Amino acid sequence: MSHNHVEDEVAINAMLSEMYRAWGANDADGFVSYYTDDATAILPGSLRGSRKVIRESMAAGFDGPLKGSSTVDRQLSLRFVGEDAAIAVSEGGILFAGEDAVPEARKIHATWVFEKREGRWMVAAYHNSPVLAPAHA
Repeated sequence: MSHNHVEDEVAINAMLSEMYRAWGANDADGFVSYYTDDATAILPGSLRGSRKVIRESMAAGFDGPLKGSSTVDRQLSLRFVGEDAAIAVSEGGILFAGEDAVPEARKIHATWVFEKREGRWMVAAYHNSPVLAPAHA
């Protein structure tokens, strides 16, 4: 039986919008409120192995180099894996104070793994990697 995921797509996109609003407010608690307790986040050079660790990292960032920043994220794809899991691929980056676009050198591609737990979509895993310009021969 085919499942229509229109409502799930709306819920996932609303969740992401709330997360981006929390980032813009430099609110680490609000940002990670959509991560599962056992979530993982992999960024270049680091593995954050739980919501608690992700929250600590975001709080330190918001108190330091990420203070006053926001994030942009353009969803490139969203596909569902069964009834309670979805994978999104996006392109985005961090906007620092005074910027209106992410410089090419700081753009990233990201993979989001979402899981529906007790009727609520949450982030189970996140990974990002720089968008690299093609190497010149």
